[in-house]
Order: sequence, then C-alpha cells, then structure tokens
Amino acid sequence: MDHREPASDEEAKALASTLRLRILRICLGEAHTNKEIAQILGRDPASILHHIRRLVRTGFLQPQPQRRGTRGAREIPYLATGKSWRVSAPASGSTMLEAFLEEIALVSDQQADTARLGLRLSPSDFEEFRTRLQNLLEEVAQLPQDPSAPAWSLFLALHPDPNRP
Repeated sequence: MDHREPASDEEAKALASTLRLRILRICLGEAHTNKEIAQILGRDPASILHHIRRLVRTGFLQPQPQRRGTRGAREIPYLATGKSWRVSAPASGSTMLEAFLEEIALVSDQQADTARLGLRLSPSDFEEFRTRLQNLLEEVAQLPQDPSAPAWSLFLALHPDPNRP
C-alpha cells in the first residue's frame, strides 16, 4: 500500500528485523521496559536493549518517564510511536511476513482467522479495491484504542499471483 512516506536508509534498516518489528508490536499502546520485552520474547535483555536503542534513535519507539522497579532499580518503559505505519521500507515486506509467521506460531489454530482469495480485476477495479482496503485500514488505525480490550493483529499482503498467468 503506497500511502506511506519512503523510509530513510536508517529507518529501513531499523524495520528490516523481525525482532524489532515484534518489539514495536509489543510496545503498541502499552509501554514496556527492556526487561519486560526480553521476557515476552524469551531473549536476553542485553541483546534486546541494542534493538530498543535503534528503534528509539529512528523514532519508532519513545522512552516514557522513568519508574522504579520492584527492587528499586531504575526502569525506562518504551512505547511505540506509530511511525512504522507511516513509512514504507523496501525490505520490510518479507521481514513483516517473517514477523507474522513467528507471531502466528504462538497462537492456536482456533485463535487465528485466516483467508486467502484469488482475484481477477480490471486495472480500475483493482485500484478501487486497493483504495477501499487502504481507507478501511486507515479508518481502523485511527480508532481510539481501548487498553482493556483484547489485542489483535492483522497481516495483509496484496501481490500478483505467480501461479496464474
């Protein structure tokens, strides 16, 4: 979908990591500390901090006010800025797919609602379809977020069908 601004080289590199895409998803709408993110991902906090710093440097994550942890340690929670929705990076397509596959593997088949559709549309019908999809996604992205509501994720890919000439 081409409503987004092209990413700078540094932004594109930041989005070219499935781990960083997953960190952004974890911090969407709710701030998490490095330790919390590492725990969710089952990774070492030191390696996660490297990714967090890159996301902060490129404006995809924003540090929130410092807080004290359970043992009095200084903790900085991070919140996704939503910038990844507004930029387009050439390599992010396959990276997004890989992040999706990692995340979908963590839920049961009964929890995932999937669909696949083959289309043959005239160029004008295709553009209308694409525009309507984009408008719907933009509309939903602008809805107020209810922190008490269940979290959902959507992955959408629109591509030429290489199996049907």
